[in-house]
Amino acid sequence: MAFKILTGKFSNGVQNSQIELQIIPTICGTGTEDYFNGSYSFAMKNAEGKDEYINYSTPYAGFYAFQDRNIWQATAKFDLYRWHITDPIRFEKDLKVTIQSLSWKNGGRFLATDDDISSVAFWYQTEPHAKFPKLPSRDELDILNR
Repeated sequence: MAFKILTGKFSNGVQNSQIELQIIPTICGTGTEDYFNGSYSFAMKNAEGKDEYINYSTPYAGFYAFQDRNIWQATAKFDLYRWHITDPIRFEKDLKVTIQSLSWKNGGRFLATDDDISSVAFWYQTEPHAKFPKLPSRDELDILNR
């Protein structure tokens, strides 16, 4: 998933995944920072002791402040990405993923935003190929009940 935040203030929406059209989301996120493997608006103290956005890049998630790294500035712009390689969201037929795109107004009020959110799915396969092995069942994947 890719997320371009254009509002200048960090989005605080939650992520929900509904697998097989269940009414209640199967996976409920705790906030944008957590979903993209960051925390507290991706900020740390710089050499001068001021809070600043810190860019990072890993094989599965990343954050880049590409304009105005000073924290909480309206001119700040961000790009984030996350690949579900080590933690795939498994489904058989239907998957619906939603992300709230919210920020803050003065006085602690929510501000709906117009951020750019996109996702893509990849399937890599060479031909000809051997028959695929049977995928493990949900019970076989459940590490708590082994």
